[in-house]
Amino acid sequence: MQKKLHIKVGDAVKVISGEHKGQEGEVLAIDRLKERATVKGVNLVKRHNKPDAKNPQGGIVEKEAGLHISNLMLVVKGEPTRVGRKPNKDGKLVRYAKKTGEEV
Repeated sequence: MQKKLHIKVGDAVKVISGEHKGQEGEVLAIDRLKERATVKGVNLVKRHNKPDAKNPQGGIVEKEAGLHISNLMLVVKGEPTRVGRKPNKDGKLVRYAKKTGEEV
């Protein structure tokens, strides 16, 4: 069984530690097995591409690499916050911001 994570694809997050500390972006993809997330505009790496039919020139491309999810914090209304889970009226677990108490 895969671990439940505090962030989802499309969430706004802030990097709280590491080389990219302080940068913010949107989560593009999540690898649940490695517990890593790809964040738009953060942790850019250069990749060398061979020429192919789609890109006949080839060359060097900059793209986002993964960050460990423990280094990311959810941003709600411009404020980074921890995330909790509580049941809503239907009994389904929903995420909520610990700072404000509002559901995410």
